[in-house]
Amino acid sequence: MNASDIQLFALSESRGFGEKVAAALDVPLGEHEERHFEDGEHKTRPLQNVRGRDVFVVQSLYGEPGNSVNDKLCRLLFFIGALKDASAERVTAVLPYLCYARKDRKSKSRDPVTTRYVAQLLEAVGTDRVVTLDVHNLAAYENAFRCRIDHLEAKNLFVDYFAPRVGNDEVAVVSPDVGGVKRADQFRQALSRRLGRELGSAFLEKYRSAGVVSGEAVVGDVAGRIAIIIDDLISTGGTILRAANACRQRGAKTVYAAASHGVFVGDAAQKMVMDPALERLVVADTIPPFRLDAGLVQKKLTVLETAPLFGEAIRRIHSGGSIVELLALSGDEK
Repeated sequence: MNASDIQLFALSESRGFGEKVAAALDVPLGEHEERHFEDGEHKTRPLQNVRGRDVFVVQSLYGEPGNSVNDKLCRLLFFIGALKDASAERVTAVLPYLCYARKDRKSKSRDPVTTRYVAQLLEAVGTDRVVTLDVHNLAAYENAFRCRIDHLEAKNLFVDYFAPRVGNDEVAVVSPDVGGVKRADQFRQALSRRLGRELGSAFLEKYRSAGVVSGEAVVGDVAGRIAIIIDDLISTGGTILRAANACRQRGAKTVYAAASHGVFVGDAAQKMVMDPALERLVVADTIPPFRLDAGLVQKKLTVLETAPLFGEAIRRIHSGGSIVELLALSGDEK
């Protein structure tokens, strides 16, 4: 099978991202209809034949003005259902940002495990496979779904960005909490291989009580080094800034931060731009920085494109290629 056999759709809010994925695959973006009714109901359907086809649907599940996370999830579910009713052979949900991935366990009595409920909803409408990038808890994601799943990583995109910038300087890769140590160490190993030398590592203590985050102890040596803080997402920015200031106080000469998903709620962007502890922030484009002022973006934020990564993953899924090998490749080899 070749890429021309792929049928690719992108719902309206993810149209721009879908067009980039289509360009990476060199396939046209499928035509579909989305109608919204006065009472808030809606209808979404493909406008071309999908019978017996391998169909991929792009929808990044983040909230934005006029379109809540739940709105986007509901439209995605109904569209996948319509594709299956139209006899699509296989439907893959391509979700650059997966909503509710942070609610993956019970932290209080009678708490919901919303990650699992989202998985059940997707499976209930006939989703055959889910593809996403850097979920909050990989084990929870893998255990929540019964359909096939693929998990992509922005790690090599960050390696491509930082390798030429750190040069021969000493580097410490920092996790802002104990829970992210494995993610940070995977990036540290990849960057070490690219640079041809072993890099340092560190992590911070972190305590959360009633929504208040505390703890500033740094385990590991950052003095005199470039500190690169790695996390899966940035919401309010408090965790990243706490880590950046702790690294500066312990003698880090420059502090960068990188996260796969830039949610940027509240005044997160303004706080990060104004805080001199953080030199630059790097995020992937799974969520457009629509909450940020363009001037703020230019001053301190770099957004890396993930569409080529998703395009190649779709190509390999369609043709039976290896996702493991894709994730093992460096940016120079892709």
